[in-house]
Amino acid sequence: MEITIFGTGYVGLVTGVCFAEVGYNVTCFDIDERKITALSQGRCPIYEPGLEEMLKRSLEKERLHFTYDSRLACKNADYIFIAVGTPENEDGSANLEYLEDAVEQIGMNLVRDAVIIIKSTVPVGTNQRIYQKLQGIIHDNIQVKVVSNPEFLREGSGILDTFHADRIVVGADDHEAGRAVADLYKPFGRPILQTDIRSAELIKYASNAFLATKISFINEVANLCEHTGANIEDVAKGMGMDARIGSQFLKAGIGYGGSCFPKDTKALEKLTEDYDYDFKILRSVIEVNSRQKQQLFEKARELFGNLQGKRVAVLGLAFKPHTDDIREAPAIELIAQLLEEQADISVYDPAAVEKVEELFGSRLYYADSVDMAIKGADVVFIMTEWPQITQYELERYPLFMREPVIFDGRNCYDLAVADNAGLTYISVGRRAVNMNRKLENLGFQG
Repeated sequence: MEITIFGTGYVGLVTGVCFAEVGYNVTCFDIDERKITALSQGRCPIYEPGLEEMLKRSLEKERLHFTYDSRLACKNADYIFIAVGTPENEDGSANLEYLEDAVEQIGMNLVRDAVIIIKSTVPVGTNQRIYQKLQGIIHDNIQVKVVSNPEFLREGSGILDTFHADRIVVGADDHEAGRAVADLYKPFGRPILQTDIRSAELIKYASNAFLATKISFINEVANLCEHTGANIEDVAKGMGMDARIGSQFLKAGIGYGGSCFPKDTKALEKLTEDYDYDFKILRSVIEVNSRQKQQLFEKARELFGNLQGKRVAVLGLAFKPHTDDIREAPAIELIAQLLEEQADISVYDPAAVEKVEELFGSRLYYADSVDMAIKGADVVFIMTEWPQITQYELERYPLFMREPVIFDGRNCYDLAVADNAGLTYISVGRRAVNMNRKLENLGFQG
């Protein structure tokens, strides 16, 4: 049984490597020759715990192969997974250009019957359009079936999410094709939900939109806590103890980012417009998240008047820990604002520095430790809850900083510990610690 994966981005690579790990013969295709060369040599182009080790193991066992030749990729394939990116267009809709290109290459190069599995996140109705497109490309003696198999991988835990998935969704209007794809996943031993193809497409968007809703909701509650003097951590804990609500995604902060939530919520909003349906909650979720990303910057500018000439340290650049993905990361937006203010900026992240340097070049100082990043700083912004940051002792900040003021967008530290450390500490949805009279006049509770 031969599996081919079109696309070696995060989803495609993790999927291909995990299928090879359980014993399938897998070929991964990508048009990027340099990436394919690196992967063939066992070098992983993305930061994902455990992935490179598993990649090398499958290469050694000759169960995993890489190619930039679409003809070779399709030659022996029984199942072809399409896992290419579907970035957002300017209007928020999903850009299906890469998907369309992949489908054309597959259709032109197929020499045997195959099941085409769309793992890319796509709007409702896309799989059926892909099937119709393939019918106009493939040779008359070849039969293809199209199945929707949305992914639910979290960056930083993709391997764990594959082998311990809450569910595997397989959507097909052809029962036989759906069952065949479901059988592919039997070695993983996870629950499989089989649906019609349109429901499978919508499950992915609805899931991400609901999780984004929980994040935006708790952030709005956090903002209310700052006005009322309540503590968001106590409020969230009390909410999460209710089994109907659950504790996950109730951690207040500076908003969601990454490759999925921002893109998928906007794409779903655009889809609802196409169907002439006003999804009011979803629109509010997007607006709240956009506003939440501004909170710490606005508080800092109010405190200092302006940040021109201030030495500012930004700790954490990726949108979440254990990944180097900076797409829609709150830190990137913050850095752009600080540059406009003409601040002197140093940054630190265990994995994402190279990608940030590609964006901002020599305009930033790139530190290789928290100590170096905060040295001489007037203010620190904590933007990602990496262990290297959350485990950094608060007592060390005053030793290196010129003026120990910390804006914590991830609520990494206990308020009592911050109080004892003698620094000014402002987090999300909690009382501000050790505030001077100027900050008290701004309405913060200290």
